[in-house]
Amino acid sequence: MIVSSNMGAEADIIFRHQVVDVMSISTQVSRFDSVAACAETIGDAVIESSVVKFVPRIRSGSCANIGPRRSMEDEHIRIDDLSSHLGSIFNPSIPSAFYAVFDGHGGVDAAAYIKSNATRLFFEDFDFPQVSDIDAVFLKELEDSHRKAFLLADLALAAESSVSSSCGTTVLTALVLGRHLLVANAGDCRAVLCRKGTAVEMSQDHRPSYLPERKRVEELGGFIDDGYLNGYLSVTRALGDWDMKFPLGSASPLIAEPDVRQIVLSEDDEFLIIGCDGIWDVMSSQFAVGLVRRALRRHDNPEECAKELVNEASRLNSSDNLTAIVICFSSPARVESCPPHRRRFRSCNLSEEARNKLKSLLEGN
Repeated sequence: MIVSSNMGAEADIIFRHQVVDVMSISTQVSRFDSVAACAETIGDAVIESSVVKFVPRIRSGSCANIGPRRSMEDEHIRIDDLSSHLGSIFNPSIPSAFYAVFDGHGGVDAAAYIKSNATRLFFEDFDFPQVSDIDAVFLKELEDSHRKAFLLADLALAAESSVSSSCGTTVLTALVLGRHLLVANAGDCRAVLCRKGTAVEMSQDHRPSYLPERKRVEELGGFIDDGYLNGYLSVTRALGDWDMKFPLGSASPLIAEPDVRQIVLSEDDEFLIIGCDGIWDVMSSQFAVGLVRRALRRHDNPEECAKELVNEASRLNSSDNLTAIVICFSSPARVESCPPHRRRFRSCNLSEEARNKLKSLLEGN
């Protein structure tokens, strides 16, 4: 549950901003520190050398289910071949893919708007160079562009008359460029990488219970009441929700600033799971990785894996909408199914004396 039901009627202050200064967005970006779990910066990333290394073979599958809710407020994007999808806008000479999950609250309008405008917001509005070799400069520009895209999308929601100011959405994106994986997150969706069977969390849940977020909120004049930001919202970062945000230029307890994390994939990295909080409310990251890994070794079908994740979350009584995407980077070592061995018994001959003793025991003598 993202919006506290007893506070819904109090959301009546609407902020609308018609003019956006991109330079002011850059200023906002510098105000917020990334949380400790996502503190790995591009300077720490290992840039691939001229030696030919692992290149992922990207395949994916997704599943979305309304769950026990009356309406479906989740949305998602799954693009296995980004260069073909974008054409001349973004045409790297290496495999590229883009995925996103959106968990709406206060209605689906905010999530639906960001999904339908994702190409423009994340790619068309930024001048990406044609990539022949990925270097540290390009990766830093890519990270900055994603941060700005989240903030521009947030401001676009403020100016969009079709989206209520009490409507918002969490957003998590995953971009694959060759061996490079970039994950950006604002909210409580989650990305989990499987590295040789071990779950590696690529995002941090932005919830009031997370101490760095709670501290940031309280320092900016917000408060946490029964697990809800200002008694109303169960996340501390989201796009939209402009009735809870201060006017442009003011630091607000609720922000759209994403945490961004980049890593270089290796042959040890098998797949990535991204999902809305309905999945993670009822299972741990390691549990989900184990479930998908076993399923891939049975049938090597990421679409079926996503369905199994959603079905398992439903079986575990998740109370939310359910959305999951499974992105494979390589084919697993399939575990061959073997026919069951028949137990063989060795025949033996009993002496007359032994047969008589056995008969006596069976008859209770």
